[in-house]
Amino acid sequence: MASATHVTIRKRVTIFFLFVSVIMIGLGCRLMYLQFYRSGWLTENAIDQRIRDIPVEAKRGIIYDRIGREMAVSISTESVYAIPAEIRNADETAAKLAAILALDADKLAPKLKKRQAFTWIKRKIDDDTAREVKKLNLPGIGLTQEGRRYYPHDNLGAHVLGFTGIDSQGLDGVEMTFDQYLRGRPGSIVVEYDARGREIPYASHRFVPPTDGNNVYLTIDLVIQQIIERELEKVMQETQAKAATIIVMQPKTGEILALANRPDYNPNKFAEYPSKLWRNVAVSNAYEPGSTFKILTTTAVLGDKVVKLDERFFDPGGIEVQGRTIHCWKHGGHGSQSFREVVENSCNTGFVTVGLRLGKDPFYKYLEDFGLGKLTGIDLPGESKGIMIDQTKATPINIATMSMGQSIAVTPIQLVNAVSTVANNGQRTRPQIVREIRNKNNEIIRGFQSDVQNQVVDPAIAQQVKDVLESVVANGTGRNAFIEGYRIAGKTGTAQKVGAGGYVPGKYVASFAGFAPADDPQVAMLVVIDEPVGLYYGGQIAAPVFGAVMKDILQYLKVTPNLIDSTKGDVQAEHVAVPNLINLLVPDAIKELQKFNLNARVEETGERIADQIPKPGSRLPQGSNVLLYTLTPRYESGQITVPDCQGRSLSESSEILAEVGLTIKPVGQGKVAVKQDPIPGSKVVPGTTITIFFD
Repeated sequence: MASATHVTIRKRVTIFFLFVSVIMIGLGCRLMYLQFYRSGWLTENAIDQRIRDIPVEAKRGIIYDRIGREMAVSISTESVYAIPAEIRNADETAAKLAAILALDADKLAPKLKKRQAFTWIKRKIDDDTAREVKKLNLPGIGLTQEGRRYYPHDNLGAHVLGFTGIDSQGLDGVEMTFDQYLRGRPGSIVVEYDARGREIPYASHRFVPPTDGNNVYLTIDLVIQQIIERELEKVMQETQAKAATIIVMQPKTGEILALANRPDYNPNKFAEYPSKLWRNVAVSNAYEPGSTFKILTTTAVLGDKVVKLDERFFDPGGIEVQGRTIHCWKHGGHGSQSFREVVENSCNTGFVTVGLRLGKDPFYKYLEDFGLGKLTGIDLPGESKGIMIDQTKATPINIATMSMGQSIAVTPIQLVNAVSTVANNGQRTRPQIVREIRNKNNEIIRGFQSDVQNQVVDPAIAQQVKDVLESVVANGTGRNAFIEGYRIAGKTGTAQKVGAGGYVPGKYVASFAGFAPADDPQVAMLVVIDEPVGLYYGGQIAAPVFGAVMKDILQYLKVTPNLIDSTKGDVQAEHVAVPNLINLLVPDAIKELQKFNLNARVEETGERIADQIPKPGSRLPQGSNVLLYTLTPRYESGQITVPDCQGRSLSESSEILAEVGLTIKPVGQGKVAVKQDPIPGSKVVPGTTITIFFD
């Protein structure tokens, strides 16, 4: 019996030791696993419990204009963070913070209870709010300085500059494309804590300083940018257009001196604007350019020598291509004219003829050489290639319509770059928006030189095109872009907008592209006005904007005026103010012009003047032509052009309006009309009441 008991005890002891051995072996294996395979993870977690790493944001670099004027800067602001391990009462802390920071306490409390070393509560708060948080003196809650992007000129240059996100990362514009240079490298503050979350007094605290971002110098000139944005605001008010764009470029270098769109947004408050307003339509939107494209067609046909400037053409008012009749914009056609006059008059029939004569393959080669159908390479996000018919599928009717700026879509930046190519003696350069990048020691770390792409035509051909475009402003449809004392070259454009089912009736894009001075171009510019209300011809509304902007730019750049009359090439003739001829009968208008030694060129076949180029008050050399647009039958049966009554008395205004079938509603007790609604030049039906404000 005793022996059996002894055996039983021995078995139990053996089993116990085996059990202990298994446990020891398991613990040993676990220890080896942790020691050899999980040591890094354990070390990291131990450091995470002992070390608090508070990030310190790098100061983002400054964006300057071309001569060092600030356009985007970073200002210091406070951000609230939490170290959950140090918070004693998460619910109470959340309630107090939520009241100051306008947060939801129920959502904030769980965040403060999480097992993590560091978490943001609210980033980049204002100074008053930061002071309120400091007064609370809450355990585990701290503030650190960060940089907030600030644009001192608000909306100015918004589509060039872009904006940044909460982490100071570039999200659009130059802020995005040059983010790697601007953002710098963040630093940190490292602090040691004991097991109870108390800061160790004599521990090795470490500060890793951030590396500030580099400064970017744009090619933009702040003053020129202000000039074009002022005129954009004005044209949007006067034409009630859907949108408008102006780009100013230096032809010889490819530098963009100014670029702006309307509508726009304020990058300081970009989140408050619809995202569609962030879109930079100057580089992202493709549109049919209309007659401004004829600059490229003119260059191509002269470059391939398929036509001479003095070659005669006859325009009967239309031309048939593949069974389709393409009409000229002038009813009845321009009759007999030289190719120079074809360009001056923007004659569709003439351009279709020379375009077909050039042929498909040479035509497409010039399109490629001008950079159409591909990116220009400008350092702005979202650039579009435009839209071109595949060369293998192009038919004669496609070549015919493309020759006059239809059936092809370009971006504004592509078109102004092509016009600059002509101005630069046929040499195409890549458009550039950044001039150089400098570090904090003001050392250049990246410079941008003129990037020549290719030679499109010989300089001699480019000079011919420049001469023709100068005569377009002197004698043709571009007269409203004329600037006294300067030689201006350019081309008007009026394109009907394309919709889902073809061209949309009543919706147009008016534009003007050109450069100055014509003999030594310093500035090239494109003006695009999308869906203007009322007048829509490029020569009527875009050319005056071009002239106003170009005049201010040339004066700002100190380009010396010359004493050459662009119409005759002799010493400048005496200039006179163009009289107001709107709503006069054609014979009366001609007689009125003769009093000022000016010549009349009457367009269309109506009896009464509907519009004129240049506008009343413009100054022209004596002997110049004034284009007179008449009330055609379609206007006489439909709409009337509102005359300009500003500056006239009540009786004079009443007589003028009554003469064209409109009524007057006077407002105010003054003697002189200072404003009217609808504005002069608007189209209204007969019998409409015009409100005239007197002061």
